[in-house]
Amino acid sequence: MPLVEAVTASSPSLADLGWSEFFGDQLEASDANLIPTRIAMVHRDRLSGLSQTGQTDLSLAPQATTGDYAVGDWVLVEPHSHLVQRRLTRKTVLERRVQGGRGPQLAAANVDTLFIVTSCNADFNIARLERYLALANEAGTTPVILLTKADTAEDAEAYRKQAAALQRGLAVVTLNPRIPGAASALAAWCGAGQTVALIGSSGVGKSTLVNTLAGSAQQSPQQTGAIREHDAKGRHTTTARSLHAIAGGGWVIDTPGMRTLQVSDVGYGIDTLFAEITELAPLCKFRDCTHVHEPGCAVQAALKAGTLDPERLARWRKLSDENQHNTPVQSGPRGAKSPAGRGKRR
Repeated sequence: MPLVEAVTASSPSLADLGWSEFFGDQLEASDANLIPTRIAMVHRDRLSGLSQTGQTDLSLAPQATTGDYAVGDWVLVEPHSHLVQRRLTRKTVLERRVQGGRGPQLAAANVDTLFIVTSCNADFNIARLERYLALANEAGTTPVILLTKADTAEDAEAYRKQAAALQRGLAVVTLNPRIPGAASALAAWCGAGQTVALIGSSGVGKSTLVNTLAGSAQQSPQQTGAIREHDAKGRHTTTARSLHAIAGGGWVIDTPGMRTLQVSDVGYGIDTLFAEITELAPLCKFRDCTHVHEPGCAVQAALKAGTLDPERLARWRKLSDENQHNTPVQSGPRGAKSPAGRGKRR
């Protein structure tokens, strides 16, 4: 797996790497001799970072592990030993709960836009896209759905309309990742200093899109693989997260493909995704209305009036129930239990 490519032949500025006032405000006088460095790749036993002086293999304190860091993190590094002294608070963080896992798994940090990649074939799944959107909303990133393989679909516009209807103001782009024009179609989200991440199932074209965005200057392109024709499933050609420079500005983080995604602690993300339901809830007669059988339920009234899709309501209920079941509780005053807060900046 290649490490990150240089932005240009000259040393990049901190702004080129994605540094902003948000991170600068966290610096203290005692940090003057430390080097701001962005995590470029996370391996099981080591980290690599990128700073104004170039790419560096980083060292961790004995009690620290690579699992504490995500690609895209900003850290402060001792210039001679390359020892990570501390990690700066994240502006955004993408994390997911894996089945059987003890806790959330970090996917990427300080991402401005999340490209949710799916194909105009059997991979297209409304319920899975809603899970990705809830994740993006909770993380504080801007979600954009990318539809690939439109040239193989009989009616690509039908896929686009279904995707666009999932959330208010959602941008949906249909593109072929293999052609140079794909980069220009995404230029609005890939400006200098901006960071995008790709998420989606294996075989939908994420690695191909990374190669297209990185351009011909990329020395070691991401590996790509074919998909099975009968179910559109692909193999995991990306096995680690990594940061790549976009030709012309910005950064892109590729992630391993995933077909399952459990939701946990994404209440805000779900509320944003299902805004038409969230906005009806306060109009119900009872504050603790379950929107199932109570009299004076505004959600049920909208359902009967035909202004609310029953399938959409069923998916909201399923996602909300799963989120409530998986979200840990925190001890409040006098030992009272309270739901965990959004708190993604950490």
